[in-house]
Amino acid sequence: MPHSPTHSSITAENRLKKRQSAVERLAAAHLASMGSTLAETLGESNRQRLLWLGLLASPLLFPIALPGMATGVGTLCIVIALGLCFSQPIPLPRWLGNLELNARVKAVLARMVNRSLHVIARVGRPRWLFLSNRPARLLNGFMLAVAGLSMAIPVPMISFDNVLPALAMVLISWGLRLRDGVMLLAGYLVTATAVASVFLLWWGGSALASELLSRVWR
Repeated sequence: MPHSPTHSSITAENRLKKRQSAVERLAAAHLASMGSTLAETLGESNRQRLLWLGLLASPLLFPIALPGMATGVGTLCIVIALGLCFSQPIPLPRWLGNLELNARVKAVLARMVNRSLHVIARVGRPRWLFLSNRPARLLNGFMLAVAGLSMAIPVPMISFDNVLPALAMVLISWGLRLRDGVMLLAGYLVTATAVASVFLLWWGGSALASELLSRVWR
């Protein structure tokens, strides 16, 4: 005789479905309200900007991305991080705010965001709330700023150097939005790994360049 599902397993499954539905509705509402420029889309709320950061960083988790997107998302991340540290939104640089969000950008976002949302909805839930409380805003702002810098710094001849900073942005922004301290902690660890990888790539590149130059000039 087959075993019937227990009450606890049914309850857990229902909670998961509710979280998935809530996250998907939230993302869909933001994507549907996307304006023609980045400034029109982001608005003036740090809370809203954080969610947009998580959405805009999602395509950079995958090999397919738009040219110049990493620079824009990295700069946006730094601006949002400063806004968190000062507890008020920071105006976007004009060149960033005027970036056009055309049909191609919207199509890439819609396609790539759905992949990351499926995972976020399954794992994200309120826990370790002290990491998302107001006293921790400086820590979260600092970690976001570091993630943005590690993405904004170009790494020569490496095509996947944006994956770790993008993952850190997605984890921290959604961790704050969902008040998930475990997701935030994972974002801190990924940020540290991203910084270490950028340092090692530049160190290795400079060492290789020095070796090549020394051979040329012998």
